[in-house]
Amino acid sequence: MKYLLCLCLLLDVLCAVTHCHQGNICHEVNNTKLPDGTENLLTLKCDEQGSNYADFAFRFYKQAISKEADKNVFFSPMSISTAFAMLAVGAKTTTLSQIFEGLGFNTLTETHIHNIHESFRKVLAVLNCTDVNTTLNIGNALFTATGYELQEAFLQNTKEFYNAEFMSSNFHNPEEAINQINEYVEEKTEGKIPELIAHLDPSTVLVLVNYIYFKAAWEKSFDPLRTHKDEFFVNTNAPVRVDMMQRDSTYDSYYDEDLSCEVVELPYQGTARALLILPDDGKMKQVEDALSQETICKWDNRLETRRLNLQLPKISISGSYDVKNLLMEMGITEVFSSNADLSGVSGSGNLQVSQAIHKALLEVDEAGTEAAGATAVILTRVLHPPVTVKFNRPFLLLLYDKATRIILLMGKIVDPTKK
Repeated sequence: MKYLLCLCLLLDVLCAVTHCHQGNICHEVNNTKLPDGTENLLTLKCDEQGSNYADFAFRFYKQAISKEADKNVFFSPMSISTAFAMLAVGAKTTTLSQIFEGLGFNTLTETHIHNIHESFRKVLAVLNCTDVNTTLNIGNALFTATGYELQEAFLQNTKEFYNAEFMSSNFHNPEEAINQINEYVEEKTEGKIPELIAHLDPSTVLVLVNYIYFKAAWEKSFDPLRTHKDEFFVNTNAPVRVDMMQRDSTYDSYYDEDLSCEVVELPYQGTARALLILPDDGKMKQVEDALSQETICKWDNRLETRRLNLQLPKISISGSYDVKNLLMEMGITEVFSSNADLSGVSGSGNLQVSQAIHKALLEVDEAGTEAAGATAVILTRVLHPPVTVKFNRPFLLLLYDKATRIILLMGKIVDPTKK
């Protein structure tokens, strides 16, 4: 019987919460260069051509919306790419080149392949640094069939570059193995994703898991007392009632006249940033078609501080994806077939990926305020009335790390009331 390699991907994100773990501030956020002094291959580069890793996120997004054009979309390109890059440690020949080319890496010399893994190692180390008021944990785990031996080089490299944990599983008892993996995931995501895997084939020999847990407070929190019921227009004829948050403040923002959309950057405490993109009525497809590294760089360069009356709905949405089908349509096919060369995993040529699962969760609320009573009389200079930016129709969301310039997650909010 052909053995099956089950690959599972995981993302859990909890944005804008009141209490966050305290910890040491990481002082190495700018130290993402590789040992040879070259730039990290994962970072979004606005000053040069040819680095298209960041566009993997947008290619995957466009593939996802082609299946669900009118539904919420939410996923982590960092989670998906990390899991497949870790799998690539054991891939060879065209299987290896397909994985990396699908993730946006070309010119696969031995040195370049090493630099790709080193880039992931460096970024994962930096992102896992604990910042004040922010918890961002990213990790990897490999569950191996009892008695199934992995290649020593595969074990060493997945540990060195991806800091992977290794655990033994009894896949001959699928229910027991499913419970073991789901309990591990539930613990790592603070109970937010209690069930990642629903079924496993008894011939499974290896399950790879990547998880991301993000918890942070807005730099400028919303006052819960100003949150009010309002209408969100899923389309012009279908409004739904939402809890609309509101805050008058200065924000870095930009109106893109070419694409007809408003772009607003909301910083979290720490180095994480949310980029919200609100297309004008009827312009969503135009903005989606233009999503690229170049477009993000243009927006980033043109953000300017403006006083806004920002109105944003509270959000609680989730996403679940069959990554296998989406990546096959993006050209990563061999790893899912009987022609897969994963001989670097166990020395055997009879492995293939049978499943690739990705689950994501996003929660956004007023964030980080504590109730208190006080009276103050404050004199301020007169300011011009703020411009109102009201997110009351479908919009896009990107969450990225400002220090590493890595897109951690992205999605489209079509209906904030749909879980």
